[in-house]
Amino acid sequence: MDQTLKSFFDTTSEEIQRFMQDVSAEQLHKAKDMVLEAEKKGGRVHITGIGKPGHVAEYIASLFSSVGTPAYFLDATEAIHGSSGQVMPNDIVISISNSGETEELKRTITTLKNNGARIISVTGGEESWLSKNSDCVLFAKVEQEGDSLNKPPRASIIIEVFVLQSLSILLQEAKKLTLREYVQWHPGGTLGKSLVSEK
Repeated sequence: MDQTLKSFFDTTSEEIQRFMQDVSAEQLHKAKDMVLEAEKKGGRVHITGIGKPGHVAEYIASLFSSVGTPAYFLDATEAIHGSSGQVMPNDIVISISNSGETEELKRTITTLKNNGARIISVTGGEESWLSKNSDCVLFAKVEQEGDSLNKPPRASIIIEVFVLQSLSILLQEAKKLTLREYVQWHPGGTLGKSLVSEK
């Protein structure tokens, strides 16, 4: 195998293994319980991030919605220009940031907390500003991104997705999602057709 590819695959595999060893099931269950508690009070889930984590936020909002937890993407930059109005008291905001120190995100989180939201953070910065200003922290640190520069977010993005996919499974199981419900929300595409044929 090409050495560059092998190095990336090996690094990513090592980071996933490290995450699986260090992940806090307690914090994941706390995040799950926060979401369920908020929903009982009429609260909603919003997911935000800046840069590449913003794209993760869009995917996770879609995933959550498709498995029984309606979630809304919140553009972290637009939030301080009026879009924070979509966040109300009792809502949950899941904020994704590798460093936890992004200046724009600090302003956004401060605004959202002032709106009455509770914050779940997904970050590699265990002692970061974001961690210290969150109600629950899902730690997603990596040592190596998988390339010679060790700067472009690759492995860190994979771990952020992995963390939030784990949370989505806990919520799905807590709500006892059925195949019938999933088909109702996902009737299109090849997946939808295959599900309909299984009913």
